[in-house]
Amino acid sequence: MLGWEFPPYISGGLGTACHGLTQALLKKGVEIDFVLPHAQMRKSRKSFRIISASSVSIGKRQVNNTITGLDRLQKDFLQRHNLSGRSLYPFSGGYGDGLYEEVYWYALALEAIARTNDFDVVHAHDWLTYPAGIAAKMISGKPLFVHVHATEYDRSPKINPTVYHLEKRGMQAANMVLAVSELTRKTILGRYGIPANKVLVSYNGVATAKRKIKSPSPRYLKEKIVTFLGRVTYQKGPEYFIEAARKVLNVNQNVRFVIAGNGDLLGKMILKVAGYKMLSKFHFTGFLKGSQVDQMLSMSDVYVMPSVSEPFGIAPLEAMKSGVPVIISRQSGVSEVLPSAIKVNFWDTDALANAINGVLEYASLSDEIKRNGESDLSDLTWSKTAAVVNSAYQTATKPYNIC
Repeated sequence: MLGWEFPPYISGGLGTACHGLTQALLKKGVEIDFVLPHAQMRKSRKSFRIISASSVSIGKRQVNNTITGLDRLQKDFLQRHNLSGRSLYPFSGGYGDGLYEEVYWYALALEAIARTNDFDVVHAHDWLTYPAGIAAKMISGKPLFVHVHATEYDRSPKINPTVYHLEKRGMQAANMVLAVSELTRKTILGRYGIPANKVLVSYNGVATAKRKIKSPSPRYLKEKIVTFLGRVTYQKGPEYFIEAARKVLNVNQNVRFVIAGNGDLLGKMILKVAGYKMLSKFHFTGFLKGSQVDQMLSMSDVYVMPSVSEPFGIAPLEAMKSGVPVIISRQSGVSEVLPSAIKVNFWDTDALANAINGVLEYASLSDEIKRNGESDLSDLTWSKTAAVVNSAYQTATKPYNIC
């Protein structure tokens, strides 16, 4: 299994999904080697181990056509790097300026891993690992699964041609493409031209264990709290959250709004709030993780996800699990499996403001959403997700019967 994040190395929903799926597959008897770009040495067990690509010796080699997923970038890398003279690459595992270079070296590391390890299936999570997945498949001859947690059409209004190319090459090379929602599946079929018979929907799940918050944060504020929790990027729609907040405050001053997360639009959003003279009603917490997320949700009266395009969206499940009423955009995959959540179009800030006001004003509505949310979550387990994925593994590795 190939991924860019795995707890405690996590920046968002991708790491959470990788962890949830992995733990559920292990319980079904699947043995997993999870390859990260960079990971500190961890205690492993028989059925599961973390492999750090930073510790994998690539060795002296001549570049060949194995890494087909990065063919557009290959010439540039050959000009800037002596690939045959370097044995280890110091991955950061981040998403900085050297990302394409790390994606390339990660693929080279997977070449070495594929030559020296025994496995039955290659499972690559999101575009950063697709070139590595292609390399492992070409060397081993084993089936490749690519797991699409998001596409370039979800992330930005301006498509990055390099990322799109890597996504498409990975999907084309895969034996099976796993989509996190029907919404994502439609994008894969329509935008990438992948045959329908090789794209399987595998919804994300939520951990079934009850949250154990040592001490819920005290409510120092008398106002109600409305929370946006996620990356502050175009995809997540933070500007629509702010526009709706302005409309809520026009009729109800007994509210505070929280934007919990980092992202390229954070500075712009702070200026937007300041321009509306709402800074006294807003809190920007920065990135939260683990128990910090739990504490934030324990203080929240409403969770809002106004995403412009959300392939799935794990955060609403976490909010519902914490007993928080959820309002989500119809342009999200998770809306397909949460009938109890209030749904609005992301651009309709009037409807979003009305929904927020309704949940805050009517306790009976809030209680009903919470109660029905428990029923929704009971059917969204990682065990069910793992059953779908494991069944696909078995089909892909089953030998053909020749009569």
